[in-house]
Amino acid sequence: MNETPASPGTAHLRARAEIDLAAVRANVRSLRSHASGAAFMAVVKADGYGHGALPCARAAVEAGATWLGAATPHEALALRAPGSGVPADVRVMCWLWTPGGPWREAVEADIDVSVSGLWALEEVTAAARLAGRPARVHLKADTGLGRGGCQPTDWTDLVAAALRAEADGLVRLVGIWSHLACADEPGHPATTDQLTRFREMITAAEARGVRPEVRHIANSPAVLTRPDSHFDLVRSGVSVYGIAPSPALGTPADFGLRPAMTLSASLALVKRTPGGHGVGYGHRYVTPGPTTLGLVPVGYADGVPRQASGAGPVLVDGKLRTVAGGIAMDQFVVDLGGDEPPAGAEVVLFGPGDRGEPTAQDWAQAAGTIAYDIVTRIGGRVPRVHLNESPDGAGAPSPAAGRERGGPRDGSDAPARPEDFGASGTP
Repeated sequence: MNETPASPGTAHLRARAEIDLAAVRANVRSLRSHASGAAFMAVVKADGYGHGALPCARAAVEAGATWLGAATPHEALALRAPGSGVPADVRVMCWLWTPGGPWREAVEADIDVSVSGLWALEEVTAAARLAGRPARVHLKADTGLGRGGCQPTDWTDLVAAALRAEADGLVRLVGIWSHLACADEPGHPATTDQLTRFREMITAAEARGVRPEVRHIANSPAVLTRPDSHFDLVRSGVSVYGIAPSPALGTPADFGLRPAMTLSASLALVKRTPGGHGVGYGHRYVTPGPTTLGLVPVGYADGVPRQASGAGPVLVDGKLRTVAGGIAMDQFVVDLGGDEPPAGAEVVLFGPGDRGEPTAQDWAQAAGTIAYDIVTRIGGRVPRVHLNESPDGAGAPSPAAGRERGGPRDGSDAPARPEDFGASGTP
């Protein structure tokens, strides 16, 4: 089986994560079809689950998303920054606040904020006074996840305080929301219990005068499998990037989804070794006989999980291979069984699976984790190369410079510059 060459201008890179934005658009359209009666939020937290927040946000909006979700306020502010490419009429929401956060900046940037307790309401109302405009607030109910959100026993007090702030012109109560704990486990009773509690807490708030624009609780698995959870707005995260929320629910193809990320590297060295040759720290692998070894120049510093040592699958020269021995900080080895692909040959760690390459789920299984963890952990040393940036498919791939996972400090999606790479093409 012959591998398709890497995209023009990227094959020289030590490693690259190619992100197919056409797949992101198609995934959003497919997800919207599962919840056609609700508005759609694409969650782009954690740098778009490792895929690049701004390019993926723009692609999601082009496919019909009218909301974008972020965990931290700084992620949300980057979506509102000049030059982000996010239209002003797209709502942006963030929910992971701590005391002393940039509440005023968020209010001034027209970002929707989540409030789970009285301390947060006090801080956002103070920010609204300073900003001279009301804050758009979503009250979060803890319906059973046990993380953020207001407990039912404290709900009445929070709602009453929020209504007083609204009467003072300091907030607009635009949303009531919650988050599901077990929607990725088919038939789990906790999902139905949470939906019942959510309806009760909505009813209690509305009885006191709250008139929310949106009520929302559905995450990716609930969007796909629980239409009774869709309410006014659904929030899809990992499924936007073509990953099924859990193997128990089905494969991406079962839901019309396509994985958007392909992680690959350039083979650094191929050499012949005798039998009985130790490989890597601790000699956790010893060659069973004369063979060839291939050096793959990525490791756990790049986000390749060390837990997949001896088990991680890769596609080299059209053949599936397995990590031989331990995954080190910057590299790992595969036993090529006597084959001698040239240095520079493409090694595909995971992708959509079209060419027989492993998927992120395959790596999750090898590492004893979940596919979310595999894609979000890919580090800043690995350039993101965004394909199909134009909705019509026009335009060349644009490699984003190696960066911290939170994106560039100015919030832009700056392409790589020649000076960002050494003579070898390695960032």
